[in-house]
Amino acid sequence: MFGRGLPLFRILGFQVKLDASWLILAVLVTWSLAAGYFPMRYEGLSGPTYLWMGVAGALGLFGSIVFHELSHSLVARRYGMSIRGITLFIFGGVAEMEDEPPTAQAEFLMAIAGPIASALLSISFYFLSDFGLRMGMDAPVPGVLGYLGFINMLLAGFNLVPAFPLDGGRMLRAVLWGWRGDLRWATRIAANAGASFGIALIAFGLFNVVTGNLIGGIWFMLIGFFVRSAAAGSYSQMETRRFFQGEPVRRFMVTDSITAPPDITVHRLVEDYIYRHYHELFPVVEDSRLLGCIGIAEIRQVPRERWDLVRVFDAMSPASPENTVGADTDAVEALAIMRRTGNSRLMVTEDGRLVGLVTLKDLLRLIAFKMDLEGMG
Repeated sequence: MFGRGLPLFRILGFQVKLDASWLILAVLVTWSLAAGYFPMRYEGLSGPTYLWMGVAGALGLFGSIVFHELSHSLVARRYGMSIRGITLFIFGGVAEMEDEPPTAQAEFLMAIAGPIASALLSISFYFLSDFGLRMGMDAPVPGVLGYLGFINMLLAGFNLVPAFPLDGGRMLRAVLWGWRGDLRWATRIAANAGASFGIALIAFGLFNVVTGNLIGGIWFMLIGFFVRSAAAGSYSQMETRRFFQGEPVRRFMVTDSITAPPDITVHRLVEDYIYRHYHELFPVVEDSRLLGCIGIAEIRQVPRERWDLVRVFDAMSPASPENTVGADTDAVEALAIMRRTGNSRLMVTEDGRLVGLVTLKDLLRLIAFKMDLEGMG
């Protein structure tokens, strides 16, 4: 779903990252609060005051989302689930799980932890806002606290909608999973509910656009498209995992890989390898030993006028856990590495030797074939 993101900080062992799209949300929230919400609720304040209130509200929302996702992550860790980190993006945040929950109970408790955390935050902010007013504080501080109380209650309520991948949808899947013991069936039902909810949001957004609420309507439509897409993607991910679970990478790898020697120049690599074979990546091998890989991304880092001077060995990316995988590694783990690193090709090794390549394109093609065959059956 996301790229690597910008690492911000670690909290309780979890890496918090910021997707570039979250900056759009930050600007929209700050602008809407400073230009609309706070001036409407608290008249007569200065422009700079409204601005800092908007910035404070956006930062408070940032912290609230982190707290919401952190609650998911802590419960997930309690049940042995691996969390890669917390990523904030334009539609909120997500705790990135490496695998599906081990039991229906674990999923239900992990899912409900988020809305509970947001509800507790809401109550706390409302209490602080009321306390500030009773103590005679100027309107801006209680105003920001009151907004954070409202937005956290809204966050808790929205996430309780039984539509996957929202927390309520995960709770629905957990209940169905516990009832029938069939995770695939439960995921399909919850994902269909999510897709229907997404369509409803899109329709509501269109209604708002037609009736004159352009910004709000577009925002509802965007959220609807995201929910619908995420619901479909979640079920596809489940089917992918079902297909590849327990299958070693060696079953899906290509063994006739074209390799490049480390001592040729980048210019020769381009002329004799890339323009001849049209591959995006070439493993670099010397005396049957895998050294690394080089492709379009690495070549772009070398100035064109230095192609005749720089060797492949000096320009390549060294072999590492981000671009290599063992031949007996579970294919699901290989897909997780691709998703985490953004690499669509992994070199398959055995005792330090290159034995093949596995590509995301080939894996997806196999999934398409399987779905076609099952559909025919």
